[in-house]
Amino acid sequence: MIFHSLPPLFLRSSLLSALSVGCLLTAADRGRSQPAAAAAPTSGNPIFAGWYADPEAKVFGREYWIYPTFSAPYGEQTFFDGFSSPDLVHWTKHSHILGTNEVAWAHRALWAPAVVEKKGRYFFFFAANDIQNDQQTGGIGVAVADHPEGPFKDYLGQPLVGRFHNGAQPIDPFVFRDEDGQTYLTYGGWGHCNICRLNEEFTGIVPLADGTEFKEITPKGYVEGSVLFRRHGKYYFMWSEGGWTGPDYSVAYAIADAPAGPYERIGKILQQDAAVATGAGHHSVIKLPGRESYYIVYHRRPLGETDGNHRVTCIDRMDFDAQGFIQPVKITFQGVAAAPL
Repeated sequence: MIFHSLPPLFLRSSLLSALSVGCLLTAADRGRSQPAAAAAPTSGNPIFAGWYADPEAKVFGREYWIYPTFSAPYGEQTFFDGFSSPDLVHWTKHSHILGTNEVAWAHRALWAPAVVEKKGRYFFFFAANDIQNDQQTGGIGVAVADHPEGPFKDYLGQPLVGRFHNGAQPIDPFVFRDEDGQTYLTYGGWGHCNICRLNEEFTGIVPLADGTEFKEITPKGYVEGSVLFRRHGKYYFMWSEGGWTGPDYSVAYAIADAPAGPYERIGKILQQDAAVATGAGHHSVIKLPGRESYYIVYHRRPLGETDGNHRVTCIDRMDFDAQGFIQPVKITFQGVAAAPL
């Protein structure tokens, strides 16, 4: 037969070639049946479309929620939108969850909400009207709903805080519930920040331990946008400093042993990166339930944008060192990986 007449060396070479081709085909088939895993999705920054600032971030049940300011001229800031997500990556918009139609005393400049759940109801604190003195109507109001997406309705029929105390403009509310069940409101613009204690129904202010109703806790550098949380028995007080339309807008923090301080500035942890975005500030903090994982949700201005209202909402990781100090945050285009609740 012709096969047996071929030289042994040729036979060995042909057999090896055939085996090699077979191995290559088998590997190729395996590659087709088991494609390489795609990169895990991230939130990207900004995390949702549109001009939004001053984000309040919360965890309610098995969903993340963000309640931002609609970033537009004052006269157009007449409503709030909300955004929900199961994993920090996929977001759903909930339009017009509260607006001036539901709040008779508010007509513009709806800013910087803070939302807290209590006994199955959701209380939505907000600033309105950008008042400049005690003769004008406006300040910090409260709305309420049975669901985190609303619809929210005015709770009090008037501002909760409608006057200046200790020089603090009544804007940028933040609500903090301590482990003992006490609920505190921090707020303030014009370089002054107050802390006060809310009554059980969130209808008014009750005195602090020292007898004061509105206690100033302004640390060096404070401008606006306070945030307060507790970690390992310490109270972390954060705020925005610099000019909200400028490159120096940023976030700094202090630590104290009690909610009302005293607070001494430690340092800046969030600021712009000229290669990523400008004017990073006015934030909130998310801690994953049951885990030592923290995120900072903030606004910034995309590169090339000069309009003060062109701000977008972003998210990045926030980490602590072994001594409990917050590490400088690296702002990114990628954002964070999915974190289902």
